[in-house]
Amino acid sequence: MGQNSVRREGTQPSVPHARERGWDDELHGAGDATGAGGGPAASVPAPGGRAARRRGAGGSGDGDATGAATAASGAGGRAAARKQAKKAGKRKVLRWSAIAVSVVVLGTAGAGYAYYQHLNNNIQSGGRAGGDSGVKKAPPNALGDTPLNILLIGSDSRASAANIALGGGKDLKDDKPRADVQMLLHVSADRKNASLISIPRDTVVPIPECRSEDGKETFPATTNQPINTTLSRGGPGCTLTTWETLTGAYIDHWMMVDFAGVVAMADEVGGVPVCVKTGVWDKSNAIVKGGSGLKLPKGTTEVQGEQALQWLRTRHAFGSDQNRAKAQHMYLNGMLKKLQQQNAWTDTGRLMGLAETGTEVISVSDEISTVAKLFDLGMQLKNVKVDRLSTITIPTKEYPPRPKEWLEPLASSERIWSMLRDDVAMDKNGDKAPAKGKPASPKPKKTAAAPASLSVTVVNGTDGNGEPAVEGRAKTIATALQEKGFTQADSAQEGKPGKGTVIVYPKASGDQGRADAESVATALGLPLSTVRAGAAEGIVLTVGADWREGTTYEKSQDKAGDLPEGASDKAECMDVYSVYKWDGKS
Repeated sequence: MGQNSVRREGTQPSVPHARERGWDDELHGAGDATGAGGGPAASVPAPGGRAARRRGAGGSGDGDATGAATAASGAGGRAAARKQAKKAGKRKVLRWSAIAVSVVVLGTAGAGYAYYQHLNNNIQSGGRAGGDSGVKKAPPNALGDTPLNILLIGSDSRASAANIALGGGKDLKDDKPRADVQMLLHVSADRKNASLISIPRDTVVPIPECRSEDGKETFPATTNQPINTTLSRGGPGCTLTTWETLTGAYIDHWMMVDFAGVVAMADEVGGVPVCVKTGVWDKSNAIVKGGSGLKLPKGTTEVQGEQALQWLRTRHAFGSDQNRAKAQHMYLNGMLKKLQQQNAWTDTGRLMGLAETGTEVISVSDEISTVAKLFDLGMQLKNVKVDRLSTITIPTKEYPPRPKEWLEPLASSERIWSMLRDDVAMDKNGDKAPAKGKPASPKPKKTAAAPASLSVTVVNGTDGNGEPAVEGRAKTIATALQEKGFTQADSAQEGKPGKGTVIVYPKASGDQGRADAESVATALGLPLSTVRAGAAEGIVLTVGADWREGTTYEKSQDKAGDLPEGASDKAECMDVYSVYKWDGKS
């Protein structure tokens, strides 16, 4: 990869089943293992450094406090001294934080700019999106803050000797990589809680049209391929666009790491604590070939190097894709704890090591492709408490056309996406008080055209969750719109299944098209998050399986922590499938 570009992938004429080459292939084999594997998401963003502004000369924190105490006299002298000392203490903390950041950039020999450029030159990046999902960033809350969404991707690339040595599959060197691990890190607008949401790699979802990274090739939309193929269809930007299309939530950035990158980061952190209820050895057996090679005793072990990669790739010993995601979440949770224990965001030595390793092994989207921006991003994450980090795996079922190989999301996953869009906490550990403050000033918007001038096509998608379509549903909603002044509203002859109700407007119509579509949403009580730009002629309203009755949309109020059954997957220790239990002796 070049300095400012991710690897350029072209087309892939056929997509073999993901289990033929994944993260849990036999580690040093020829890539012929049959088990599906998981893998590492990009680890917690590696803080870099940035030059601190030079301040005016001042005394030490202790001196400030002493001076304040000396100056204070009289009846209120001691109280004033304490107040001044407290302020000075805060200044001291800020000053030392600034010094730590400065040292990271400036080094010890006055070669600050050169070192800063060195770190920047390490960073490899690519475009944020690979297509157009039509999803817009959420409006700010009452305090002017917005949620932060980062897509973490684990690539199964064998393009380097290091990755082949770790992942096997010498014959796969020239194959296009797949996004075998995909996790969305959501940080709330108030930065008090976060969630890590996984989709198993073999899950079939709608994949939108994507462009290749060099812009020379276009990959058509598809509804019958697993989500991990998105990386070979247009790079990490296509994976991001697919997540936006699926969730309806805007994703700010992506980060990607490969096999060798996982090993390097685990070594830099000094090991990550993971836990199993019994000893585990994920090896080939008479029934299932391949395996990660993971071999750990009962209890907690700090894994690093190749052992960390084995943990993240293990599927057979943990029983399923869902449980593999749980193990990956345990790993990232443990890494976050370890970084917080190491004071990684303020300790100079830790910052330098993390900055050096992180910038070498993690690829990022263009808008965070400098050390300064990565550091700012890391600072937004440092205060999220571990007990407010929810780990979630999307509930799935067998995909009917290929039930032994692929999966599809359950209808209940829509509740997770709704909570994500509305920034509802996915844990129950926080207070429920709304943010106080003056509402943020909205950006000036286009004025919608008169309802009678707008062409609206209503499509019946009420069979989107496998239930029979509600007969005449499109006509019912079209009539309701006509009664509200949208006299050109009409129902489509054919339906199109949709799990969630969506309003699509022509992306070429820009802000005006969005304003017109939002006026339709408002008339029916639909949230504005249902409005998307897309390839449509006029405004198209698909009435989804979430709105099977009534002419005014009544969205159920999501409650904090009210996740679908089986979605939350935090565990103290991993269960081990019986065939792979190890007694610690043989």
